[in-house]
This record gives sequence, C-alpha cells and structure tokens, in this order.
Amino acid sequence: MSDHIRRWSLRRWAALLGFAEAVLLLAALVGGGIALNTFSDARTRLVDQSGPELLQATALSTGLLNQETGLRGYLLTKQTDFLTPYEQGKRQEAAAVAELRRLGATPGTEAGADLDAVQRAAAAWQAEARPDTPPPQVDRGKDLFDAVRTALDAQQRHLTAARDAARESLAAATTFLTTMLAVIAALVLILFVFVYLGFRRSITRPVIRLAEQVRAVYAEDLRREVRGEGPREVVQLGEDVDAMRRRILDEVAELKHAHELLDTRTHELERSNSDLEQFAYVASHDLQEPLRKVASFCQLLQRRYSGQLDERGEQYIEFAVDGAKRMQSLINDLLSFSRVGRRAGDHVVVDTGELLDQALANLDPVVEETGAVITRGALPEVRGEATLLTAVLQNLVNNALKFRDEAPPEVRVDAERDGGDWVFSVTDNGIGINEEYAERIFVIFQRLHAKSAYPGTGIGLAMCRKIVEYHGGRIWLDTTTTEGTRFRFTLPALEEPEATENAAHADPVKSEEE
Repeated sequence: MSDHIRRWSLRRWAALLGFAEAVLLLAALVGGGIALNTFSDARTRLVDQSGPELLQATALSTGLLNQETGLRGYLLTKQTDFLTPYEQGKRQEAAAVAELRRLGATPGTEAGADLDAVQRAAAAWQAEARPDTPPPQVDRGKDLFDAVRTALDAQQRHLTAARDAARESLAAATTFLTTMLAVIAALVLILFVFVYLGFRRSITRPVIRLAEQVRAVYAEDLRREVRGEGPREVVQLGEDVDAMRRRILDEVAELKHAHELLDTRTHELERSNSDLEQFAYVASHDLQEPLRKVASFCQLLQRRYSGQLDERGEQYIEFAVDGAKRMQSLINDLLSFSRVGRRAGDHVVVDTGELLDQALANLDPVVEETGAVITRGALPEVRGEATLLTAVLQNLVNNALKFRDEAPPEVRVDAERDGGDWVFSVTDNGIGINEEYAERIFVIFQRLHAKSAYPGTGIGLAMCRKIVEYHGGRIWLDTTTTEGTRFRFTLPALEEPEATENAAHADPVKSEEE
C-alpha cells in the first residue's frame, strides 16, 4: 500500500468501506428480489391457476359422465331415479365451466380452446341425447359422447402438462431462491470480513501502535517521541499526544523549579517563624518588664507626692500610668492576634451555647455595671477550638456593651442553618455603625472613635475576622439593620447528624442586681 493511500483520512476510508458495503448489499438485494419474484410467480401459476384448472376440468368430466350414465340408465329402464345424477351432472358441468372461465380459460388461450372443444362436443351430444330421445338413437348418442371423451382427454393432457410445467418452474425458482440466499449469505460474510480487515488495517493497527508508544512513554521514558501512522486523524492524534508530552516535560521542569523555590521559601519561612517565636517571647517577657516598672514607679510617685504636686503634675503622672497600662494591653492583644492559627489546637465538637456562657462569665462585671439584658436563641454544636470561638463571642458581646447608647444595652445572640453553614448573629441596640465603615472596622488598629470616648486597642474585630476565617467561615457587618448594630459570621456545620442544638434559654441573662 502506498504512502498516499496509507495517509487517507478516516472519513475517506469510511466512505470507501461504505460504498463497497452498499454495492454488495444492493447486488444481494437485487438478486434476492429477482429470486423471490420468480418463486412467487411459479407458486402462483401452480397453486392459483394450474392446480385449480385441473381440478375443475376433472369436475367437468365427472359432470358429463354423470349425465351420460344417468341418461343411459333412464333410457334403458325408464326409471326416473336415473335422472337425478343426470340433473346433478348438468349443474356440475355449468359450475365447472364458469370456474374454468374465471381461472383463465378464455378465448385465445390453449385452455380456452380446449374448453370450447369440450363444450361443442358436449352440446352436440346433448342435442341428440335427451330423456325424450327414442331408443333407436341411443347408440348414436354413445358415438357422440365418445367425441366428448376425446375432447375431455385432450383438455386433461394439456392441463396436466401445464401443471407439470408449473411444478418444474416452482422447483427451478426454489433452487434459484436457495442459491441467491446462499450467495447473499456469502456476500454478507465477505462484507464482514472485508470491513473487519479494512478497519483492522486502516484504524485498529495504527491506534494500537500509537497506544503502545504512549504506554512506553508513560512507563519508561517521557522523552521518547510519539509518532502516529496510518490515517490522517491517527497521525494528527500522534502529533497532539507528542505536543502534550512536550508540554508535560516543560511543566515538569517548571514544577521542579517551583519545588526547589518552595523548599527555599519553606526554609526561609521556618527561620522567619523561629524569629517570630523569639520576638513573641521577648515581647511577652522582656518588653513588658520595663512597662511594668514604669507603671509601678509612676504609681509610687502618684501615691507619695499626692497633694504636693500641682494639678498638672498629677495629671502628667496619671497620663504616664495610663499609657503604660494601654501599652501592656496593646502588646497582649498583638500577641494574641499573632498566635491565631499559628499554633493550631485540636478542632473538636463544641457547644456554642456553652461557649457563650463562658464568654458572659468573663464579662460578668461589665454586664452588672451596664445593667445589660442578654438573650439568645438555640445555638448549635460546631467543630473548632473552644478558646478561639469563645474569644469571638466575647469580643462581639463586649463591643455591644461598650458602644451603647443611653438606654441599658440589649444584646441578642442567634444562629440559623444556611445550607452547609451555621450563620450566627449578635444584635444590639447601641449607637450603630455607618455602612461606609463596614470593611474598615475589621482592619487592625482602625478606630472610629477617640480613645477617651471608648477605650480599646482597635484589634478586637480584626482578631474576630482572623479566628472566623481560620475556622473556614466569614464575618461581616449586617448593613440592613436600621437600629443598633448586628454582626454576622458563619461556621461550617457538622457533617454527621451528631450536631444538636441547645435548647433556647427562656429567661434573659441579667445582672445579679436585677
């Protein structure tokens, strides 16, 4: 096979095989149709014409014989009983003639001529042989009926010959049909073999060779070139696979380089984390020690020289003490912020209702001081670190108590299921937050009020966002609330049906004085 033919496209191979299949099938169908039509014609001539004609000719002969026998018996004995078969023979004759005419014994045909001859001979006999015929004419009637027998015999010979010819035609048609069926079966087999060999040679073998090359590349050497052979599509497929192989090589090289760079960055990150750990240690111990000394000595100065300094001097000392305390608080908050997610604890199933109880216990002095009313809905179980999630609830409730209006604070904590998450909300009746600050409030050290108006370091909400995102959720300010403030945050729901919700507390949590 030349290279040009080998590089034919699959569409051309399919067209060639389809054309060959159509030619063979058309030839088989034409031959089968001819054979079936020949068989049908031969069967029709034998079953529907020759056989019935011969039967009706026999009936005609029987009817005429019955007439002759009955008439002879009556003329010899004068007994009327012999006229019964005579009359029946006449009716049988008429019926047989009508049926032969219907079957095709019409003028101009051999069967029609034979029937005409029989009828003429029968008419000549019947004209001389009647029940009222004188006895001397009986012998003449016998001679005339011999002519009828001669005509009937000629008709029987011709019809028998036609039936035998029809039988031979049917046998020949049957043989021809059987032969054509065998030829059709052979053509179908040849077609199947031709299609199988054609597809195997033009498609299957090239695809198998291409698959072997691909497996060799996968199992042995990725640098081995892949070449397709055979139809144009298989060649193109080989080129595409080889292009993919080259691209994989390039990506593997890039991936190796990325791994090397990642290893370098990982070592640098480990060293940076180690430095950060050292800094945290220094900040939590060495850096706070001078602050404690400054605060302590300032407080000693304040107590020792109380009343001896003027109002401005005492105010300066008070500023120094307050600054040292706020610096200590800021360092502690920064340390807490930096530790979120860096030292991962065990994520266990925790009851957020119990976490809220712990947060409120920590805020009990503030709750009593403000006369706050804190209510809750049913709170679910989630998976996470209890300490961090408690800090989120405590920060949000503490903000609700801190940024209050003149009326006593009212805080509501709820949770509702939303697909695969629990959506928590903390709502208060405080001073509220403008929509334009919805994102700014979660940035570290961002404050919307002066320190003198509302104390704090500006880290609380930033820490809440970091903790919630560390647990796979998100937190935001609900800007649809028109009165007070509402913070929402999500936490993933438990996958198992073990998650249960705590029963809602019927009575609000109030200060002991209430």
